[in-house]
Amino acid sequence: MQRQFFHGKIHRARVTEANVDYQGSLTVDALLLEASGILPYEKVQVINISSGERFETYAIPGEPGSGTIGLNGGAARLGRVGDPVIVIAYASVADDELASFRPRVVLVDADNRVEEILEGEELVRWQARQPAR
Repeated sequence: MQRQFFHGKIHRARVTEANVDYQGSLTVDALLLEASGILPYEKVQVINISSGERFETYAIPGEPGSGTIGLNGGAARLGRVGDPVIVIAYASVADDELASFRPRVVLVDADNRVEEILEGEELVRWQARQPAR
């Protein structure tokens, strides 16, 4: 059986640009993509924490170290510069792969720079510390 799990997540990055005239997609600082394990042109889900909007698109690499999180095309109408977002990529994982499966969460600072990368037990402990909502 194949099950769906998130494999890479960029948590609470801030939108730095919105370009409705661009063809589409989500521009993400290439260093954030690398840290999260999300590949260029991989399908991602974007959750806008401010508005509650959710949409799917694909990630394209932005300038490394720029902190860019850019909403492009129609997605530019689903958020504003400064909005906090979560970017998530998913994977199909077979039951026999679950023991070695390690999703990754990238926590960023106010400038969208990598602050911490969580995997495995670190991720479990971090989630347990999050306030109940």
